[in-house]
Amino acid sequence: MREAHRRVRMLPLTDRADRERLARHYLSICDQAKLDPGRAAARLDNFLAVLDEAADTPREDENTPGD
Repeated sequence: MREAHRRVRMLPLTDRADRERLARHYLSICDQAKLDPGRAAARLDNFLAVLDEAADTPREDENTPGD
């Protein structure tokens, strides 16, 4: 969850609509994690795969620890 949060937060502002869509998707995964952690984990894996295929989103090793 933390990695997904970092990557969504660091998306470029050039495509605001896409960034907002991804942020809403991430928030829906967070909400689902409260009710069904297993399903949320599966959705999170899919979400991270979408981020990998989409725009250049920073990866964990490129971020400052504790950020």
